Amino acid sequence: MLDHLPGVAPAQRRDAAIPVVVVVGNPNVGKTSLFNALTGSNARIGNYPGITVERRSGVLVLPDDRGAVEVVDVPGAYSLSARSADEQIAIAATLGLRHLPEPRLAVVVVDAGQLVRNLYLVLELVEARVPIVVALNMIDEVRNNPPRPAAVSMLFGVPCVATDARHGGGLDELRAAIANGIACPPMGAVRVPYPAALMRDVDRIAEVLPPGWRRNVERDRALALWALGSLDEEDDLVDIDPELRARCLDVRRAASGRDLDAEIVATRYGVLDRHAPELCGIHDPHPPKRLLSERLDRFLLHPKLGFAIFVALMLLVFHALFSWADPAISLVEAGIGLVQRAVVTVLPHTVLRDLLTEGVLGGVGNVVVFLPQILLLFFFIGLLEDSGYMSRVAFLMDRLMKPLGLHGRAFVPMLSGLACAVPAIMATRTMERQRDRLLTMLVVPLMTCSARLPVYTLIIGALFPPTRFWGVFPLRAMLLIGMYCFSVLLTILAAGVLGRTILPGRRVPLILELPPYRLPSLTVTLRLMVERALVFLKEAGTVILVLTILLWALLSFPRLDVGDPAALPAAARDTATAVAPPNPRTAIEHSYAGRLGRALEPALTPLGFDWGIGVGLIGSFAAREVFVSTMALVYGIGENDGAVSLRERIRGERREDGSPVYTPLVGLSLLVFMALACQCMSTLAVVHRETRSWRWPLFLFTYTTTLAWVASFLVYQTGRLLGFE
Repeated sequence: MLDHLPGVAPAQRRDAAIPVVVVVGNPNVGKTSLFNALTGSNARIGNYPGITVERRSGVLVLPDDRGAVEVVDVPGAYSLSARSADEQIAIAATLGLRHLPEPRLAVVVVDAGQLVRNLYLVLELVEARVPIVVALNMIDEVRNNPPRPAAVSMLFGVPCVATDARHGGGLDELRAAIANGIACPPMGAVRVPYPAALMRDVDRIAEVLPPGWRRNVERDRALALWALGSLDEEDDLVDIDPELRARCLDVRRAASGRDLDAEIVATRYGVLDRHAPELCGIHDPHPPKRLLSERLDRFLLHPKLGFAIFVALMLLVFHALFSWADPAISLVEAGIGLVQRAVVTVLPHTVLRDLLTEGVLGGVGNVVVFLPQILLLFFFIGLLEDSGYMSRVAFLMDRLMKPLGLHGRAFVPMLSGLACAVPAIMATRTMERQRDRLLTMLVVPLMTCSARLPVYTLIIGALFPPTRFWGVFPLRAMLLIGMYCFSVLLTILAAGVLGRTILPGRRVPLILELPPYRLPSLTVTLRLMVERALVFLKEAGTVILVLTILLWALLSFPRLDVGDPAALPAAARDTATAVAPPNPRTAIEHSYAGRLGRALEPALTPLGFDWGIGVGLIGSFAAREVFVSTMALVYGIGENDGAVSLRERIRGERREDGSPVYTPLVGLSLLVFMALACQCMSTLAVVHRETRSWRWPLFLFTYTTTLAWVASFLVYQTGRLLGFE
């Protein structure tokens, strides 16, 4: 099982399991940078077993031929009182709870510039009898007044090493400390004088700890403190043993008039504050922000100017997503087309060839073609996160999100939804409450993702003239911008409605650390960009591939033979000698998808749609951009004249009475429907994986489809009443 790990001798692979070392720490302390510096190119991305939370692991070869260890980078956590899903996994992986293996050692990464606050987690882990090594990271940023590793080591009884992960400082010393910690686990000790009444409550909770958690009095009390501090009466997220949960809530109810959380936190910080001068060498144990950060925040956090700067920055980012990525998208499309033509040349015309070219290659292409945009999005988000600006975005948007019952942290996934809903939904893992996560997941698909852009471009280009408003504003460009504004407005309104009806809950105030501004590391950003893109391809690409093949089958079967009367022109069906090749549009209409489109036509007619649009909507379930290629099949592009574009074919489509099938009013109705309907199976699949239930994906599909139908109906029927058809 361990043969794939480099640096591990064959005998060691057979005789013993490789030790696991977790890298834990507060967010924004350089934890991932340190992990990358230790593991190099050996990093691997996956999920925790049975849990859809990202797990990054790699191999560290220990010095002096002492073997190798598996290093696991767990999500950031401020303390053992876990609230968000990511924090719960971080604590469970560090303590060996929830059926996760107990690590041999934990490397606790601490921001050397915010020592006292970061040492709170160190104190908790020492109380829980977890063997740890402390890494005082970012030591280069506090050269004028560095903390004292020896004093930290003496206070907690564990090794402490000063490191600079970005530039490689202290890594050799840290590797040696890890090797020594594996050989002889450093169990620290620190005395925290909790009130006697609190300890009696803690002992009551320790009595009902699960048998697998029990070890000794000190650890049992530490886990009881963790359980007591990790939930309250309204908590809906923390995964904890039912009997233990009930005992914790009984203790909280019995302690009326006492603030148990304040007793725990104040006592711990009292210990840290008393020792702060000897640890930090300064009189103020909680240093203010850096001078540069304070100056920048005067502008970037200004209620009006800061918001204007943010809007301008987002316009620049998304302009880059749509313009800078276009050459790469064209190159990917050309490459996929080249492979498809090669397959057509090599293989005879059979069902297998159609499956490979239209199903497999077409399905992969529908994912890969937008990968340049996804890469650019992660690149920009990585730069914003690494620089410290993303925390400011959440702070700015908190004012806007308050009326919705959410805080500013929910806006970051919504912003990501403008590129793709799949990574945006995955980004909700950092939110503290399950209710907030769920509410954000249910509205993110309303944001105009990049996959809708080809659909908007087709409809606007085909049905709206290249005229200008008042001779200045181009109609087509204003329509496109309007669709983006429409999606943002509807997302906010939907969050407000769902937050008061389906998912009511009190608003939790935003508690957010504003890290100092730093120059982003291009290497770290590029590495994270590639890693997250691979995760996106794995989690979304496979879903789209399978569903595209399924839709190909619906559009291709039953197949029409040359002798099938349905394939013949109507005038020739009764002649015995007439033989005609299958017409592509007739074949589509005869397929299972075509029949389904005909069956849906009565429900679509009030919206101004015909059966062809119904088939296109069916195709868009694999991915929204598949709507364009499905419509090309429906209208037989290349059937007679390859020079006739899909826009021209749609524009020239006529009914039996000679009236146009598609008008600007029909186009506007279709734009509204595509903006609101959740026509994306990969999005529904990700919501299922994140919630571990089919209830919420079904609800998401139902409410968005209903909303899309009603809005499209109102647009089309109101337009007809006003005489715009």
